[in-house]
Amino acid sequence: MKYENEAKRIVELVGGEKNISSLVHCATRLRFELKDEGKADKAGLTKLPYVLQVVISGGQYQVVIGPAVNDYFNAILSVAKIGGSGSKDQEAGAKKGTVMDRVMKVISSAFSPLIPLLAGAGMMKALLTVFTEFGLMGYEDPTYLILSAAGNAVFYFLPIFLGITLAKQFGANAYVGGGIGAALLEPNFTGLLGTEGVNFLGISVTPIDYASTIFPIFIAVIVYSYLDKGLKKIIKKELQLFLVPMLCLMLMVPFTVIVFGPFGTTLAEKVSDVVMWLFNFNRIIAGMLLGASYPFLTLLGLHWGFTPITLQNLNDFGGDMIEGVCVCAVFAEIGIAIGAYLKAKKHSRMRDIAGPTILTGILAGVTEPILYGIIMNYKRMLAVVSVASGIGGAINGAFHVTCDAYVFHNIFSLAMRTYSPFIGYLAGIAAALISGALLTYFWAVTPEDKKDFEPDHEKKAVDEVETEKNPSAAAGTMLEIHAPLTGETVALNDVPDEVFASGVAGLGMAVLPSEGEVFSPCDAEVSVVFPSRHAIGLATEQGADLLIHIGLNTVMMNGEGFEVLVKEGDRVHTGQPLLKFDMDLIREKGYSLISPVLVSNADEFADIHLVADGSVKAGETLYQVVK
Repeated sequence: MKYENEAKRIVELVGGEKNISSLVHCATRLRFELKDEGKADKAGLTKLPYVLQVVISGGQYQVVIGPAVNDYFNAILSVAKIGGSGSKDQEAGAKKGTVMDRVMKVISSAFSPLIPLLAGAGMMKALLTVFTEFGLMGYEDPTYLILSAAGNAVFYFLPIFLGITLAKQFGANAYVGGGIGAALLEPNFTGLLGTEGVNFLGISVTPIDYASTIFPIFIAVIVYSYLDKGLKKIIKKELQLFLVPMLCLMLMVPFTVIVFGPFGTTLAEKVSDVVMWLFNFNRIIAGMLLGASYPFLTLLGLHWGFTPITLQNLNDFGGDMIEGVCVCAVFAEIGIAIGAYLKAKKHSRMRDIAGPTILTGILAGVTEPILYGIIMNYKRMLAVVSVASGIGGAINGAFHVTCDAYVFHNIFSLAMRTYSPFIGYLAGIAAALISGALLTYFWAVTPEDKKDFEPDHEKKAVDEVETEKNPSAAAGTMLEIHAPLTGETVALNDVPDEVFASGVAGLGMAVLPSEGEVFSPCDAEVSVVFPSRHAIGLATEQGADLLIHIGLNTVMMNGEGFEVLVKEGDRVHTGQPLLKFDMDLIREKGYSLISPVLVSNADEFADIHLVADGSVKAGETLYQVVK
């Protein structure tokens, strides 16, 4: 069977078939759930010529294969006995893992859907600070108050939002979870703040202001999820619609204000006290250690653990020293990308990677493409990012720099002076960026790495003057790819998925759809329809292999909400409907709708010339594949 030997090797390196609890795949990745990740050989997997990358995230051991992933998946199933979907072995394996892994997964899944809202609201608060500092608005101006409401709402009502995301994660009713959070902010309860002798059925209650709090709602909704499941086992289905939510609210809200709320608040204060103690003990050492370790925490997904503490510090102290230090890691990574770009020659692989990632880091504060596309692939750069981040962190720690709003660390938050003291902040990020760039340029590139920094002579040079006039004319347009979806275009570097953003799955563009139908982008043959129906592969006569991937991580929906209108081997024409998908259901499940449209064998062509920008309608030219 095709790929049989490769499949056996992959199974061996993930610890053998007995170590595999379950296996699914998306458009590019084999997604293993392992019983013991310690038995897997990540280094050995990464060295395999047919493995592009190994990512450990969300409780999954993800082996990035590329467009041939379906063949590898089938080959693995043929050589290894793996428990089927829903088996007891799979469920047991999925629950295994360290306590820290499970805690991080809960925190990450709770905050991930809220990150855009938190970041946008944080930038709004920073912008208002600029307006007031320059006298453009006063604190009593109606305009200021309206905009302030927009910026403050998500933070004030955070228990409601977290109640929803946590309840979804634990399989309970999301809106009951939100309702528990809302009860803590309801005027009848907040009116009790400061009142002496408050009791519930004779039990003493200490009313607490739960606005912007994190830990109490975490505890309350986790307990609620188990209560919800337990009640559904003993209450008849005919009565569950109203009786289960009623009993959950009747029990959980009092328990939260009597037990979980005070406990969670005390826990939050203790955690924050530990962080404060570390900085009070020695700011420089604390800043250096936190700065040096933060890039690696990001790689492992453990940086999410700081989010509750950050928000608690912003609420309690008006500023957070953790993000005030960790911002240096972002600029150290940008510095590494700048150093790599300057070191690399024109037409080299490194310039193709580094250039776009610099812009993504500076403009958006998103550095995962730098981490996965550059730093992880070169051993000395791991040392560089640690040293550069540690230097910047030590400086910011010495100045006791705080981040005063929940923002992405980018040029806009810098311009809005979101950090204080600002001079200390500038010194720290400048040191991190400059040291990252210099160390990368003069030391990080070893002789073995130089091939990625030298020109790729297989690429045909394009006449610069002719390219300026007509980029596709000089190279010769080979194939026009039309938009398969109607919506807003998204640059590949801005896709919030490290594999797509780094380009290892292919090059092209993504679309955030506004309509739930996919059309063929060109004349082609349907090469693959994924079992989960979330992605389709097309093969063109010109040799381009196309991948249309609806949403991110939507493979986990197991085909729910997708209707495929073609089958493998069908010849399709430009504009022909390929599949339909339920946009509302994808959103409800918590997945992103951003849909990459890629040339998965882009390395066989001279260029992918992007055409569309902003809004695009299905059928309009998205990009051109050129010789």
